[in-house]
Amino acid sequence: MAMPFSARLCAAPRPFPFLRPFKQGFPLSRTYATQSSLGSSTASSRSSRKQITVTTDDGRYQWAELSTKEKVSRSTQQSFFFLLVIGGATATVTVFYFLYKESFASDSKTRQFNHAVDRVKADSRCQELIGRKKEIWAYGEPKTSRWARSGPLAATSEVDRYGTEHLRMHFHVEGPEGKGVVRLHMTKGTKDDYLTYRYLTVDVPGHPTIYLEGGNSEPKKAAAKLFGIQWTGK
Repeated sequence: MAMPFSARLCAAPRPFPFLRPFKQGFPLSRTYATQSSLGSSTASSRSSRKQITVTTDDGRYQWAELSTKEKVSRSTQQSFFFLLVIGGATATVTVFYFLYKESFASDSKTRQFNHAVDRVKADSRCQELIGRKKEIWAYGEPKTSRWARSGPLAATSEVDRYGTEHLRMHFHVEGPEGKGVVRLHMTKGTKDDYLTYRYLTVDVPGHPTIYLEGGNSEPKKAAAKLFGIQWTGK
């Protein structure tokens, strides 16, 4: 017997075949990552690795992965490296400054020494008593050691109460004809740009002093003596 049409409309619909009820004991649930789970995973990874220190930190771990103690260690390490770089840069600048001041500046001792040596080599009187230009060589204080004959230059630099800078120096020159001692005195006033000679002399044993600066260009003649009195000409 066929079911009336109205009864078929009121009848409960059949479930779809692909929907099956879940078995009892297996409730439907969904898992979400929470802050507590993330924190626990970070803590577990932190506990599984070796704790870093100032000497063992190589930067492989991110800042967020570090503990408070490890962050202090990394900050200390980075501060130390920063100060090390600053110290190295300061030392380099200081070395270059003193190198320039001692070797390349216009008033440096090395430059004035080289200039004075050139003056001695170019003077005909020095060439006659010491040797030709290419045969004259200069050096500082002599040493007793045969392997280290040339010593440091004997030079002093000072500023007087008027602000004038004084440079005094002496060194030795030697050649095939003889040897001598060079002495110089240079000054630089507060308004001057360069050092100027007060005197530059060469003393060769057995000969009169040679004045290259600050005196007569020709050797002084010996004063005549009469009745035990030394007379000098005007």
